[in-house]
Amino acid sequence: MNAEERRRLQRLDDLVQGSTHENLKKIQEVDRHTQMEGLSLYDVYVDSASLVNASIKKPARS
Repeated sequence: MNAEERRRLQRLDDLVQGSTHENLKKIQEVDRHTQMEGLSLYDVYVDSASLVNASIKKPARS
């Protein structure tokens, strides 16, 4: 793992640990979608941090 990947993983860890209940629900939704595609949230975040961050910022669907 290179330094940039470590920084992205740390940002994801910080995001999860510091999230509100509402944001954790959004992160959970993104995680479910990535798992259905056979990926992990961490892999997707490391490969495309902006995609995950954009997905988390979208309002949760009911």
